[in-house]
Amino acid sequence: MVKPKLPERILMVDDEANILDSFRRELRGKVDLHTALGGEEALEALDNKGPYAVVVSDFKMPGMNGIELLAQVKTKAPDTVRMMLTGYADLDSTIQAINQGNIFRFLTKPCDSETLMRSLVDGIRQYRLIRAEKDLLDLTLRGSVKVLCDLLALLKPNALGRANRIARYVNDLAQYFGVDHNWELETAALLSQIGCITLPDSIVRKVSRGVPLELQERRIFLQHPQTGAEMVANIPRMEEVARTIAYQEKNFDGSGTPEDDVREDDIPLGARIIKVLFDFDTLVSAGDSKGRALEKMKKRTGIYDPALLTAFDMVLGVEAKYDVKELSVIELEEGMILADDIRQYASDKRLLAQGQQLSDTLIKSIRSYHRILAVKEPIKVMVSIKR
Repeated sequence: MVKPKLPERILMVDDEANILDSFRRELRGKVDLHTALGGEEALEALDNKGPYAVVVSDFKMPGMNGIELLAQVKTKAPDTVRMMLTGYADLDSTIQAINQGNIFRFLTKPCDSETLMRSLVDGIRQYRLIRAEKDLLDLTLRGSVKVLCDLLALLKPNALGRANRIARYVNDLAQYFGVDHNWELETAALLSQIGCITLPDSIVRKVSRGVPLELQERRIFLQHPQTGAEMVANIPRMEEVARTIAYQEKNFDGSGTPEDDVREDDIPLGARIIKVLFDFDTLVSAGDSKGRALEKMKKRTGIYDPALLTAFDMVLGVEAKYDVKELSVIELEEGMILADDIRQYASDKRLLAQGQQLSDTLIKSIRSYHRILAVKEPIKVMVSIKR
């Protein structure tokens, strides 16, 4: 009985075409074999034709040797199992290959068909284990996060809404700081309020609306980060997420909670980002414009990471430089910028598009038009903040 061909794809790399031809002959009908003539061609195949379960590379190749190639494969496709096949095996190259490329197996030329096939089967089996573990972990994480979010939505929808409001800024700040594990920060932000399920509804409502808390209410509220961290810590691979949640109310100078010696850059970056974003959300919810809220935060010495405030100022862009106000036609002034279209009252026809800066002539035209055919009020404008 003929064994079926293994479905996973294999990439064999060598700088000699005749050797690649011999691999194709030996492995025909046994594996889904792809070949690449040298390191550059292999990387191109990895980008355009991957993923591959196993990459087997010759060691001594011109331009890019096998160690350099497999090190790049490890970066580009960390799940791919990497093997070295060489006729120039020695202890130093073996150690270097293992250290730089995290090699699964090191084979020497000439390698008989049986040994090569057995090694490929072992490599495919290892790849399947890696993928199964990752798939199981992903399902466990996604499922656990979804359950906690659903629980928060059911019990404390205001708290979940607060987390959702900062979501778009989390990604922007993460990219600004080059965060590698962005999913950890996103998850920490999303679950940062899970400890609020233990808080009275009155406190959660106050916080979501930016209403100041009484002293005792504040003490109760500050218990939620530790409660949330303990809940999340029970999920596999969520240790750093839990630590970020625990430190979200820690001030940059070391004050705040938890009461320990952790301060400044020792505070998890995710916690520092969440601290900035939630305090910003509190001020905006209380009625401040985005620009005004950021200006207030800049005056709070020792509370926030200065580099984060600078980055957040850049992320907000024009939003950080203006107050947004809703005014009547008579209140319009030169220099204001339209934050929304000006439309005719009766027909909803657009008269002026948002983004235009108001001049004295333009304001007179708006007022004249308003006297004849009313425009919709209030008119939303951006007013420069005096710094």
